[in-house]
Amino acid sequence: MKKGAIVSGQIVRVDYPNKGIMITKDEATGETREVVVKNALPGQTVSARILKMRHGRPEGQLLEVTAPAPNEKTVEEGLCPHFGVCGGCCYRSLPYEDELAMKEAQIRRLLDSVVDTPYEYEPITHGPQSTEFRNKMEFSFGDEYKDGPLSLGLHKRNSMYDIVPVMKCQMIDLGMRQILRATLGFYQKKGLPYYHKMRHDGVLRHLLLRKSFSEGGYMVALVTTGETADLDLPGYVDHLLALPVGDRIRGILHMVNDSVADTVASQKTTVLYGTDYLTESLLGLQFKISPFSFFQTNSLGAEVLYRVARSYVGETQGRTVFDLYSGTGTIAQMLAPVARHVVGVEIVEEAVQAARENARLNGLTNCTFIAGDVLKKLDEIEERPDFIVLDPPRDGVHPKALEKIIAYGVENMIYISCKPTSLIRDLEILQGSGYRVVRARAVDMFPGTAHVETCCLLEKLK
Repeated sequence: MKKGAIVSGQIVRVDYPNKGIMITKDEATGETREVVVKNALPGQTVSARILKMRHGRPEGQLLEVTAPAPNEKTVEEGLCPHFGVCGGCCYRSLPYEDELAMKEAQIRRLLDSVVDTPYEYEPITHGPQSTEFRNKMEFSFGDEYKDGPLSLGLHKRNSMYDIVPVMKCQMIDLGMRQILRATLGFYQKKGLPYYHKMRHDGVLRHLLLRKSFSEGGYMVALVTTGETADLDLPGYVDHLLALPVGDRIRGILHMVNDSVADTVASQKTTVLYGTDYLTESLLGLQFKISPFSFFQTNSLGAEVLYRVARSYVGETQGRTVFDLYSGTGTIAQMLAPVARHVVGVEIVEEAVQAARENARLNGLTNCTFIAGDVLKKLDEIEERPDFIVLDPPRDGVHPKALEKIIAYGVENMIYISCKPTSLIRDLEILQGSGYRVVRARAVDMFPGTAHVETCCLLEKLK
């Protein structure tokens, strides 16, 4: 198959992450071939343009869905009206049960490709809600098309510039949608320009929203450049507080960001109304959430994930537990009441400060949180663990850090992964060093998207 060729066929499965596998016939040889087509769904008949060859298999760009899958939903059946245009979701048109089955099969295929001993693969687990589950969203100001009117929403699929106004987004609840719509309407009337990423001019940049599921309260953060003269921030506050959801807004912040990087960040934060934090409850523990706190974006799903992790940990009475890549210390504090001592290590200083504050909030005195790179800090900790929990970022554990972790020789460890392909790379090293996978389970924290968490219990071979 040559680059640029147009091929068609049916999608027979979807591999992680979001790689549709199309079966088509190579016209030159008459042979049946597999072509990888992203953003396609099982059962669809599609056409694609061949872009490149990777590992001997052609990869194509989706051009058209010529026939939908038999199980796909329509807008009349509850499909999000932004699906296919917005880049936020890729599986939203599937019934949730079918999405779960697909993700469960994806993780099983990945694990089976590297796990070299028998293990228990448990059914996929999901949170209580498949819609309106996100507690944090970052929206961008821009235009829906070049030189179009001001828009506020998510990026269009396969675009770095066009912004889709997702006023009916199914990942967020009615309160967030009200705030999103009100913010766009307020600044459309003001006629202020958005910050142009290429020209580096303009005012409006991002809108950051957070929600506490336990409190039902909201935090709003408007991010702009330093050109604040025409923002009418008092008017904006009054506009939001007058909304039906206004009495549940706990804080409204203004953040100034004059950097050229297109990230949601703050060089100066002003509290316009209320407080600069929310409080969330998970498994009976309280967590103080600031605008940029690292916290699972699905609060109800996080409780499910941590219950699974806690069931994998087993007995910790009188034992020392290392929680590596500990974030705001959620797992560490979950284990602290039934452990002798828990040591959390996290490279993000703000997350460590939040973990310490949350531990005080929960009356936990046997938690120690250390700020720094796991690779370096393990050399400085004199205490030795009896059990290790790994919850690394998407890239997985640094190979040299993994060597130090293995050298402790703990009998059991748990690996929680938000990127299964990184997990299987690290599992190969762990298995080569005398560990085996005992149990594994996928936990769907991100319905409608290609992402899924995986929890593995490992034990050291005698």
